[in-house]
Amino acid sequence: MMPDVRIRSSRTSGLAVPAGPVAKYDRPMTEMTETASGWLSPDELEAARARMPILYVDAVPVRVDDTGTVTHVGLLLRIGSDGTVSRALVSGRVLHHERVRDALLRHLEKDLGPVALPRVPASPQPFTIAEYFPTPGVTPYHDPRQHAVSLAYVVPVAGDCSPRQDALDFAWFTPQEASSPSVLQEMSGGQDVLLKQALAHVGRLP
Repeated sequence: MMPDVRIRSSRTSGLAVPAGPVAKYDRPMTEMTETASGWLSPDELEAARARMPILYVDAVPVRVDDTGTVTHVGLLLRIGSDGTVSRALVSGRVLHHERVRDALLRHLEKDLGPVALPRVPASPQPFTIAEYFPTPGVTPYHDPRQHAVSLAYVVPVAGDCSPRQDALDFAWFTPQEASSPSVLQEMSGGQDVLLKQALAHVGRLP
């Protein structure tokens, strides 16, 4: 049984997760510490965020039919430290000395599981660049913790997906459902805008 939480309808994150907007910890909001090279300690990350833009990737998982037409869009469900819940895209930081393609694969596996089978081309091209600012209103994207620049991709997924890490759930929506006000209002930090751009990019925005 799901805890008594409420759906977030505000736009105050950058990517949902544990602490804050969509925790772009590895995603705008989580402050995870890792031992692998390329990871910053919480103090180092805070200092970097205060001085320079941080690079992220956003991924919109999709199912496609035999003709390549997008039939479904996958969205995560995350709970924040304040107890609110929001729909979110797959997203996270690009590490030092990590290729963007490798960052995409890492975050897709982290959030969707090892058998999601994402089809990321050898040279992926973003459908847009989202600029998250700590000051609301500069762009549609807002992350109160930092200035983040995110390369956004539509990624076909062929395997089975199951939520991992901090995600509560993962669900597939038709393009019509995903673009409905009831779903878009559950997203925060401007990710509703990013989702509509993704649907328009693949010709599936009603």
